[in-house]
Amino acid sequence: MNVLLIEDETAVVSLIERGLSEKGLRIHSAPDGHAGLQMLKEYYYDVVILDLMLPGISGIDICRKIKETNVRSSILMLTALGTTENIVAGLDSGADDYMTKPFKLTELSARLNALYRRSNHNHNEDHLLRIADLVLDTHAKHLTCRGKRVALTTTEYRLLEFFIKNQNRVLSRMEILEHVWDIQFNLGTNVVDVYVNYLRKKIDRDRDQKLIHTMIGMGYIFKAK
Repeated sequence: MNVLLIEDETAVVSLIERGLSEKGLRIHSAPDGHAGLQMLKEYYYDVVILDLMLPGISGIDICRKIKETNVRSSILMLTALGTTENIVAGLDSGADDYMTKPFKLTELSARLNALYRRSNHNHNEDHLLRIADLVLDTHAKHLTCRGKRVALTTTEYRLLEFFIKNQNRVLSRMEILEHVWDIQFNLGTNVVDVYVNYLRKKIDRDRDQKLIHTMIGMGYIFKAK
């Protein structure tokens, strides 16, 4: 499970990082909302532990921003403010669960595992296209590689989606033009080759086993091995 902790109290950060790491969870931390939102753009996290009282942007506003960007991470709100009003405000902003300080690590771990199980149960993964270490989310329209977000243009996304859905099959340039650009005739340009090259730089550059293969005189084939 990948966990992002957005918390400004260093003692709390150290406690949670040490305790959750010992339980085998992968945890990153951010000291404020701006840093946390930036990390969410670059990586995928299963659960976000979010403190209510943060410098700059409040936890309530960060929670709303996370939900607005279609991030599928579950959110556990963490705060010393345990009044009914604060709990309701946190849940109304989109938080999936709420814990008050002080807390026990065993309970925090149990809550995180419950959120993770619930998320996996509720989210039908038919919208996730996988090959090698790539995961293309056709709902959120984004790509992750080894858990890290990879930015794609709209055309690059359509091209990659077409490749993955037709993996292990030779695709001609004309067929790619028809399905990705919705063009029924040859443009007389190398636009397909240009965008394949763009995509290669983003998903194949540091890979020993390439995914995109040129078939001379035929087109391209997308395969893991």
